[in-house]
Amino acid sequence: MIRIELDEAALGATRIAMSPLRDAFCAAHLQLPGRTPSWPYQEWVGHAREVWREDDRLRPLWELFTEGPPGVSDFLMPRPLGTPDVYEELDRLRATDPDFVREQVAVCYPGLEELPFLRPYLTDPQAACGALADAYAAWWQEAIAPHWPLMRRLVEDEVLVRARTFATEGVDALFVGLERRARWERPVLELTKYIDVEYAAGERRLVLVPLVFAEGCRLYSTDDPEVLSVSFQARGAGALRERAAAEPAGGGDRLGLLLGRGRAAVLRELAGPLTTAGLADRLGLAPSTVSEHLSLLAGAEVVTRHRVGRSVYYQLTDTGRSLLALLAGEGVLGAAAA
Repeated sequence: MIRIELDEAALGATRIAMSPLRDAFCAAHLQLPGRTPSWPYQEWVGHAREVWREDDRLRPLWELFTEGPPGVSDFLMPRPLGTPDVYEELDRLRATDPDFVREQVAVCYPGLEELPFLRPYLTDPQAACGALADAYAAWWQEAIAPHWPLMRRLVEDEVLVRARTFATEGVDALFVGLERRARWERPVLELTKYIDVEYAAGERRLVLVPLVFAEGCRLYSTDDPEVLSVSFQARGAGALRERAAAEPAGGGDRLGLLLGRGRAAVLRELAGPLTTAGLADRLGLAPSTVSEHLSLLAGAEVVTRHRVGRSVYYQLTDTGRSLLALLAGEGVLGAAAA
């Protein structure tokens, strides 16, 4: 169990950051043999497994996943930069201080220094980190990059919604539903992990990292002397599913018969706050079409809208949730209308 004490100063320093490199790592973990990804990832995972098996450029990643013990040192997963550009993170990986790499091998892999995959990190850390960054780049290009525009929008939406929640409702609301293996009870955030460690208030800053591919692979980075990074599942991963599953077929779609299939599809997607562009990505519709549907639904008071910076977010009202439950038989989880 990891116990992180957060006083007012630490809470004020908490931030939410993007990390495409962490998403790439978790995506690799998700497609490993023996894993059974849930339905949002099933279309993606078929192609991803082909890339993993057949692309020899991924060898340093294969070794990391198959020859090392569980867990990943922070020298293999640098501090989140908050950038949407994975190549900036990879540049930072390539530039890792060689002395820090050697220190981390001794700390994180005690007695295992002779493992073949670890030796290069001791004999030539700069070259080893460069080879790992190249492997990540190849994995990103073949398995992640085609989906990144959609993934980026999901993560950016999550960052904005969490930031708004933190600013308007406080830290208790921020941590609610953050991570099923995390528990917040003032002033301590507990993370279920195979190590036992405690951090007093003021020792580290907390960085929360939303990931699209976090399923089954939560990352708790504790090696950084200044930052504790905790990943969590971003909402909307269902956007990766096959488009054919987006709408119920046939005459049994009572919600579609009442509202029209387009507006019914928009309503079903609003389990959490989303922008017009975010909905358009998920549904494969033109933003102008989605905007028209949202205007009509807002006029009927089944959705509400609120502005965060330059973005406008839509979410279900209590009436909208009741309508879904009554006509579609669908339980809806989400925040109450603002």
